[in-house]
Amino acid sequence: MTETLLKELELKFAALIDDIKRDFSSLRGGRAMPKLVEDVKVDYFGQMMTVKQLGSISVSPPREIVVSIWDRNAVSAVAKAIEEATQLSAAIDGGLVRINLPPLTEERKKDIVKIAKAKAEDIRIRVRTLRDEANKAAGKACEDKEIGEDEKFKLKEKIQAAVDARNSEIERLLEKKTAEINE
Repeated sequence: MTETLLKELELKFAALIDDIKRDFSSLRGGRAMPKLVEDVKVDYFGQMMTVKQLGSISVSPPREIVVSIWDRNAVSAVAKAIEEATQLSAAIDGGLVRINLPPLTEERKKDIVKIAKAKAEDIRIRVRTLRDEANKAAGKACEDKEIGEDEKFKLKEKIQAAVDARNSEIERLLEKKTAEINE
């Protein structure tokens, strides 16, 4: 019972960490990254596809993303979708779409850091909710005589240790993203 509960909790925590990594990757930092445009949805002949399905994405340092579209008929649709999704201008150059990223202003950097902190706090709240659910399950197992009182307290300590580890990982990811934004 206790090992199953801890394994389930770890799986849920891992999913939350994946969520925050995905959220952070969609936030623009100080440098160009393919992740900024690869999942943008494009209406390609009535079918919704992502940019990464329609072409290859590369970065031309320091602040340019280049998308090489495989089907020239899709170039304008890709450029339009990227402009709408990112509010960045996309220039068409033959079969290429070039996205030039202007440097971030200090105000915009602060806004993006604020968004990152809000996303991190949302994940922390979800971690605490999972902790509370696990603690309730441990209490119920003790009431149902599946585990003893000592085992319940040990289980709660393990749950809290897992929560602390996840919170420190979230903080580390936030610090890394904040440093990237402020580059």
